[in-house]
Amino acid sequence: MGFRTAVAICLPAEEYLAVGRELAAAGYDPVRVTSVSDLENLLASRPEVSLAILDGESDFDTTIEMYSALRESERDVPALMVVAAEAVEQLSQAGRSRVNGEFLTRPFSASSLRWRVEAMLIRSQTMMIRSMGDEARSSMIGGEARRIDVVDQRPMGQIIVVFNPKGGVGKTTISINTAGVLQMRRQQRVLLIDCDTVTGHISTSLGMGALPTVVDVWTREIGTVRESTLSQIATRHSSGTDVLVMSNSPLHTEVLDPRRVAEAIAAARVLYDWVIVDMHPDYGPLNQAIFALADQILVPVTPDVPTIRAGVQFREVSVELQVRDRLALIVNRSNSGVSASDIEKVVNVGALARIRSAGELFVKAANSGRTAVEAFPNARVVGDFEKLCSRLIEVRDSDAEGVESLGGQSPIRGFLSRLGGQSVPPRQVVRAR
Repeated sequence: MGFRTAVAICLPAEEYLAVGRELAAAGYDPVRVTSVSDLENLLASRPEVSLAILDGESDFDTTIEMYSALRESERDVPALMVVAAEAVEQLSQAGRSRVNGEFLTRPFSASSLRWRVEAMLIRSQTMMIRSMGDEARSSMIGGEARRIDVVDQRPMGQIIVVFNPKGGVGKTTISINTAGVLQMRRQQRVLLIDCDTVTGHISTSLGMGALPTVVDVWTREIGTVRESTLSQIATRHSSGTDVLVMSNSPLHTEVLDPRRVAEAIAAARVLYDWVIVDMHPDYGPLNQAIFALADQILVPVTPDVPTIRAGVQFREVSVELQVRDRLALIVNRSNSGVSASDIEKVVNVGALARIRSAGELFVKAANSGRTAVEAFPNARVVGDFEKLCSRLIEVRDSDAEGVESLGGQSPIRGFLSRLGGQSVPPRQVVRAR
């Protein structure tokens, strides 16, 4: 019988009980530690400890020592650290690593913290796969080691989620054309996922008809030893983008277990530069699992009151889900008479890009089964998507440079060293600079 993955938790008793129950229900073994020696003894006796939750807000000095213990003796145990809410801006400036450490603020719910733990462990496993030899990697990700060599020399792929809790705001249009520009104009390898199991229509908009879906393939594989990867199920579009549909029907989607889907999406980061996920407007377990994985969450907002209110709602929900720092607005139909800067102020999220109105052009492109960059390569709106993609690449590269600028110092330790005894200004605008 194998060990359950253990999670060391250094939180006050009440928080530990709530978080521990949630993690235990998810199949993990939560273990409370209250001192550095507790953690050191646990790490020495339990090699299956794969993550630690530390309280950097209540006891700074002890947290520094605990984090050091996680990295001693060739260990590299990721840490999820509680920090003060006002520290988030300083955190962003210090740089961070999504594998070796992440941060959250109080208040947090046990369920949202669970998804953060899930996502961090999935990322750690993805990095482990990447470091393996070809034969070992092949056995874990479906025999595609021959393609991994191509990406080993560049950063891990980015997961971009496109979401708004209101429909009809242009999520699919933005997903399709962002993927098209990254693939065709930036020579990036892109996986485009239609994760809207209710009203998704990416394959239709791209003229691809009914494609093999994840539900179809995974259902057929029940009871077998085969587990197809997302790249094996995906279909290549004329733009060069790999397109994946989760399901063609909202019924009988039980096979889409949130953890399994999240693990599959995380594994795809090894093979692709960008994984773009077009999501259904809900806050269910599947979406929460994907939110936790996202490097960036693009929130399309059109200049109308219902959509702006939906953006405000998501910003408020994102605080509880602990993904507030990953949000960036895409102001769609930006030339419709409402100032984009006013929308940013009302929603209180920075805008990464503005996309002008071009409804007829998008309809014509969809009717021909192509992206706008294929059908109308010189259109001004394609230039808007060029700017969006440039910003996405800029954010990705600046995040990587931020970590490197620490001179090899641990991102968490570097951040805490800067933070200790300092007064940190409140965060004004998220990563969309």
